[in-house]
Amino acid sequence: MLLLVGGCNNNSQPAADTAEAPAATPKAAAPDKAAPKPTVLFFGNSITAGLGVDPEQAFPALIGQKIDSAGLAYTVVNAGLSGETTAGGRSRVGWVLRKPVAVFVLELGGNDGLRGIPLTNTRRNLQAIIDTVRQLSPQAKIVLAGMQIPPNLGVDYAKQFKQLYGDLAQKNKLTLIPFLLEGVGGVAKLNQRDGIHPTPEGHRLVARTVWTVLQPVLRQPVAVTQ
Repeated sequence: MLLLVGGCNNNSQPAADTAEAPAATPKAAAPDKAAPKPTVLFFGNSITAGLGVDPEQAFPALIGQKIDSAGLAYTVVNAGLSGETTAGGRSRVGWVLRKPVAVFVLELGGNDGLRGIPLTNTRRNLQAIIDTVRQLSPQAKIVLAGMQIPPNLGVDYAKQFKQLYGDLAQKNKLTLIPFLLEGVGGVAKLNQRDGIHPTPEGHRLVARTVWTVLQPVLRQPVAVTQ
């Protein structure tokens, strides 16, 4: 009995010189996730979409390369859609702007002009797109890409078509690219067989034209709520 009791006592009592268990090492704090880059969104038709060339040859992708080379922290999104009119753009812009953007490059109207759509309609649709951007992404800087058309439908129509971009830019205080296809439009060797869509070389010149206007905009401070 004495042996049994002694044995029980030995099991229930810790040794006097037993060291205390080391304190648990605190877990390292998880590193903060990198903040997402603000977005530059190109919203346009087949010229923006890069119809007939590889996606990386279209001018929005070339702008993305220039952004990276300049060390600017932006993500480029190409929301071009071949055949898009201003009416089509008006109907889908809300879907495209499900997330806010820092810069919105609006390139639409060329198909309206080629189809002879009344200029009042084109103007109204572009204004509606601008208003939607201001509503859904109020911090966004809007860049409007001007377009010109040949005088097939009359000199007055072509002149007023060109002018409406300047009018909209002035009215809404937008940054204007006077003519997206400067030095490319009407130059056979810089366009595909249809005479409308730029070749890869043509897109490089378009990117140069866009970059001249867009770079100062991108260097301004941005505040985007993700």
